[in-house]
Amino acid sequence: MHPTEIESILRAALELDEIHVQGENGHFQVIAVSPLFTGMNRVKKQQTIYAPLMEHIASNAIHALSIKAFTPEEWQRDRKLNGF
Repeated sequence: MHPTEIESILRAALELDEIHVQGENGHFQVIAVSPLFTGMNRVKKQQTIYAPLMEHIASNAIHALSIKAFTPEEWQRDRKLNGF
């Protein structure tokens, strides 16, 4: 699986302001930004990202997934810490 495929799946499933996916060989890092995450705790944010990808996780196309999910306000504050 390629990072652009993960990006496409997440863009189709969720209303995201920004999505950044990196990785290879089944190991990926996702940074997602959306007002959708407002009021969610870290676990709920991760579950929201995992849900559209479950079929690919179950088939082992995705072995490991690191997720950072931000509201637009959190992203404005933390983007430099995340290399953007």
